[in-house]
Amino acid sequence: MEILNNPETWISLITLTLLEIVLGIDNIIFISILSSKLPQEKQKKARQLGLGLAMITRVLLLLSLSWVMTLTATLFNIGDWFSIDSKEWLEKLAISGRDLILIVGGLFLIYKSTHEIHLKLEGEEEGGANAKVYTFNGVIVQILLLDIVFSLDSVITAVGMADHVEIMIAAVVIAVIIMMISSGAISNFVNKHPTVKMLALSFLLLIGVSLLAEGLDQHIPKGYIYFAMAFSVLVEMLNLRMKRNSKKPLELRDTPKE
Repeated sequence: MEILNNPETWISLITLTLLEIVLGIDNIIFISILSSKLPQEKQKKARQLGLGLAMITRVLLLLSLSWVMTLTATLFNIGDWFSIDSKEWLEKLAISGRDLILIVGGLFLIYKSTHEIHLKLEGEEEGGANAKVYTFNGVIVQILLLDIVFSLDSVITAVGMADHVEIMIAAVVIAVIIMMISSGAISNFVNKHPTVKMLALSFLLLIGVSLLAEGLDQHIPKGYIYFAMAFSVLVEMLNLRMKRNSKKPLELRDTPKE
């Protein structure tokens, strides 16, 4: 009860919840794109189950903080393979368990988003004879794999933001519940507008590159990434509004002749 009576507790909870929601946007986008491959009646179940698995994964990681912290210990150093003596490079080339997870997750996300973009532009038509059939279990497995990567990043952020595990878990649960409520609207919007879906895939590609860079000790401030994403979304919203308000394509006016 002493924790609940402390104003700093509520400030940490609100701040961490908002941060978890922001960090979970990329997760919602990935889940929405994958679930859209399933029949309409199974898409909601896949989204809810995917987010539920994300919540369970994050809570389990929070309950095993001592193990999570060991992931930052160096497993091996790539610099030793090439007899590099520079201390600066040896620090950058040191690979920990967290780095391995981020590198593998980043490469998977780059591959998946690139593959999806290729399918949207040059792949088989949906419902075509050669179109790939996706199973419910296959989609859930892919969601679970990326949940682990996204959850690890989220948990490490949470550890730096709060002192009590109870606050971290409460923030994660509240954030996931909010994402569950909004995931349907986000998914429908993304699937309804092809250009928005392509933009979402580009975001996933950007996040994959960011994870890969992070795993190689090349930190890219998330503020830059989220600003670029927010600016792109704003431009796309203006484009969609212009298309909705225009009955015919916008044409440039000719310069009046003197």
